[in-house]
Amino acid sequence: MAKSGTTTQGLRTAIERSGYYPALVAEAVEAAVGGEPISSYLVHQETTFDANEVRRHVTVLVLTGNRFIVSHTDEQAADAGSPSPYATTSTESVKLASISSVVLSRVVANPESYTPGTLPREVVLTIGWGAVSRIDLEPAACGDQNCDADHGYTGNSTADDLSLRVSEAGDGPEAVRQTLLFAQALSEATAATSSTTAR
Repeated sequence: MAKSGTTTQGLRTAIERSGYYPALVAEAVEAAVGGEPISSYLVHQETTFDANEVRRHVTVLVLTGNRFIVSHTDEQAADAGSPSPYATTSTESVKLASISSVVLSRVVANPESYTPGTLPREVVLTIGWGAVSRIDLEPAACGDQNCDADHGYTGNSTADDLSLRVSEAGDGPEAVRQTLLFAQALSEATAATSSTTAR
């Protein structure tokens, strides 16, 4: 389930509709947003199956004029440290100028007959701001198959702070549409911030 929009009341309504600890999630998100006007938001709930347990997770993304705010809430079963089930909520506030990449991957069925405007079957929104990087390394080699010298390593570093997958089958077409709208708003905001910073 994903909900998007542009108002504080709309954000609270979307969080309440998700049905996932709405008072807890709303309080954390509203505290992070403060008094800033909201440009766009996205509320996405996903359910995963872990062995014999069902776990729920909600991600709330909020775009203001200056910041990108991401909130995650997870529920945990009782364990040795806590005799009763509990939830954890975290929020992170990122300056728009710090966002280094907004990647939107689209999966479309029957690409040979694709019509512009048709919703993708699935989208993956990946946003990077440098908090988390993934490094993939492999031994470097030269073109000589008989060479046994140590050429060090080669690889690449990928910013991968947030990745959100939304599918038509699992979340519904409206969730895909709303993810596309939020991704566009975020891309436009980071582009505007970049051009202002460059001046």
